[in-house]
Amino acid sequence: MDLEHARFNMVEQQIRPWDVLDQTVLDLLFKVRREDFVPEAHRALAFVDMEIPLGHGQFMWTPKLEARVLQELAIRPADRVLEVGTGSGYFAALLAAQAAEVASIEIIPELADAARQKLRAHGISNVETHIGDAARDWFDPSGFDVIVLTGSTPLLSEAWRGRLREGGRLFAIVGEAPAMQAQLVTRSAAGAGRSVTLFETRVAPLINAPQPAAFVF
Repeated sequence: MDLEHARFNMVEQQIRPWDVLDQTVLDLLFKVRREDFVPEAHRALAFVDMEIPLGHGQFMWTPKLEARVLQELAIRPADRVLEVGTGSGYFAALLAAQAAEVASIEIIPELADAARQKLRAHGISNVETHIGDAARDWFDPSGFDVIVLTGSTPLLSEAWRGRLREGGRLFAIVGEAPAMQAQLVTRSAAGAGRSVTLFETRVAPLINAPQPAAFVF
């Protein structure tokens, strides 16, 4: 396989048509080698428009979703980022290329360890990986400029809004199959949050994501 030709086709045929036009984001997709974060058994699928299985019931996002979310978050060089769901480590690598630091939380130890090794192999030193359950909240007194939930959640915990610094952005896919919406929440100077629905999509839920209260007769 001609990897660079496949990468070019991924960008031009999948990602640009999905309204990803930020040249900084597009250039980054050529710099951070996606295939290096894909499990060896599925490496031939690294540039295909599909979710790639990581084991343990987890999947990599599609390339176009990764790129679109990165564009919507508009990462700044001084940003402190929280990623909930490390997965393969690839999206953490993309975030780290634009942000000052990234804290990435993964509930499955095997995935966290594999991602840590791959990030280290790429010389990425501004990602700190943690093993833990952050589907509902992750305490950190410093707060974050950007929070990304890489799995869906039926309900978006209010705790996440409280973790955002002034001007901070939170990306989450909210709802249950088949109706899920990608949302971008921005925190204003007054502490209020403004939520915008970006598009509809469908991804696997976060383990232990908050659930709607059961209706009792």
